[in-house]
Amino acid sequence: MAFLELYRSKLKHNFDFLNEFLEAEQKEWAVVTKLLCGNKAYLKELIDLGVTEFCDSRVSNLRTIKQLAPHAQTVYIKPPAQRSIKSIVRYADVSFNTELDTIERLSHEALNQRKIHKVIVMIEMGDLREGVMGEDLLGFYGKLLELKGVSIVGIGANINCLSGVLPTQDKYIQLSLYKQLIEAKFDIQIPWITAGTSITLPLLWRKQIPGSINHFRIGETLFFGADLLSGGAFAEMKTDVIKLFAEIIEISEKPKVPIGYLAENPSGEKVDVIESDYGQMAYRAIVDIGLLDISTDFLSPIDEQVEIVGASSDMLILDLGEQHENYKVGDLMSFRLTYMGALGIFNSNYIEKRVED
Repeated sequence: MAFLELYRSKLKHNFDFLNEFLEAEQKEWAVVTKLLCGNKAYLKELIDLGVTEFCDSRVSNLRTIKQLAPHAQTVYIKPPAQRSIKSIVRYADVSFNTELDTIERLSHEALNQRKIHKVIVMIEMGDLREGVMGEDLLGFYGKLLELKGVSIVGIGANINCLSGVLPTQDKYIQLSLYKQLIEAKFDIQIPWITAGTSITLPLLWRKQIPGSINHFRIGETLFFGADLLSGGAFAEMKTDVIKLFAEIIEISEKPKVPIGYLAENPSGEKVDVIESDYGQMAYRAIVDIGLLDISTDFLSPIDEQVEIVGASSDMLILDLGEQHENYKVGDLMSFRLTYMGALGIFNSNYIEKRVED
């Protein structure tokens, strides 16, 4: 049976490290929880750590957070679908927005629910995902100030989420200038500039983030210790907060080259035969996860002598290499996950989720 394990002490280590660093920099931050797919046990771990602001892109996850922590601030981190307005106002205290018509609907619904719904205006900074174009920003912002039921509490940006555009000091200076333009034009104060996700942290480490940018949304670095600019990890952080375990259900010595005429498998792939593999044998293990749970691109065995051969919908095939005598049927094989791999596993109802003290 395959299962995912979260190590409580390692999560606490990473949280404490980030919290101390961001507090020293006088920055606010929220935990991005979309990775957890609304898992109550893991969300409870964050609540117990003292997290008071949660960001997610699924309304159902925000509903779960509100049930577990009614006084926490919940943030919906993508432009709302208009058919979800009622639920978003009910379960999200804040939402990211780019469309005037949608914000007008949020205003109307907030009045119906007798609430003030907070709005962050997202600005396009070159990655070409969500965001109001800079030349349209002042006109757009001015119309929002006329609305009741909503409070425009900040501006924000997403970088590197679609096109891979890298964050730079210049881009965040530009974002700060937008804040100054809005405040000067409308004689108001903007409380928040939410600069981005985990990929912005290395710039903050190097003192390359303007002081006016005061809010960050962190998920991947919390759970994986990842330095997303370098592609490595922060030395002070734990990279194995989450691990995947899968049971070996078969071990057998088999030819390295398939026997018979080759065509595409059900995944549309065709095996590339390596000439030197003809006549060679290898010990292969099958573990009880497959493509239904995770892509082979998003996981790697902890044992570096073990290689992934391929996968079908429900089984993962491994080459045990020279270490095959160390394994037997029934043993657990452990795997590192990338962020996208963990996201897929969390979304699978077939993988048990556990917390390790």
